[in-house]
Amino acid sequence: MIRLMTFEDIEAVQLIAKLSWQDTYEGIIPTEIQDVFVEKAYSRAMLMKRIEKTSMYVALHQEEIVGFANFTRVDEDGDAELTAIYMHPNHQKFGFGKKLLQIGLEKIQDANQLFVYVESLNEKGRLFYEASGFELLEEFDEYFEGHPLSTAKYVYYIKTPVKN
Repeated sequence: MIRLMTFEDIEAVQLIAKLSWQDTYEGIIPTEIQDVFVEKAYSRAMLMKRIEKTSMYVALHQEEIVGFANFTRVDEDGDAELTAIYMHPNHQKFGFGKKLLQIGLEKIQDANQLFVYVESLNEKGRLFYEASGFELLEEFDEYFEGHPLSTAKYVYYIKTPVKN
């Protein structure tokens, strides 16, 4: 089952973010940098703000939260961003990620496109996005909490782009 996140879900979402980051970025991003990022991005205050200002959904399996996704609101250009989609490592490959993405896309049907940024070495993430219909736009180098990374920018076209 997929539903909107509530304030009561914060602790479960924090745990999933931490476990998912450890599972996904081991050997890619140093553990201490992961910890600093997850601590800031998934603090109680930040999650409360996300619940109020964005669309956050949780995936449940047998009444337990096993994943979550975060979508921005559609901006004036018709763009939205998938800022997070994380699954508990024990519940990956069961279709929960696909369901989270589907509900998010249904709720932003007035958007033109949905963007997502993923670390270039995150093969699981990239395969998920590509299998879900996202197209790679570009890759670029940046610093993440002081650590050099390569980032891949993907787009999912909700409305067919007009060709000039």
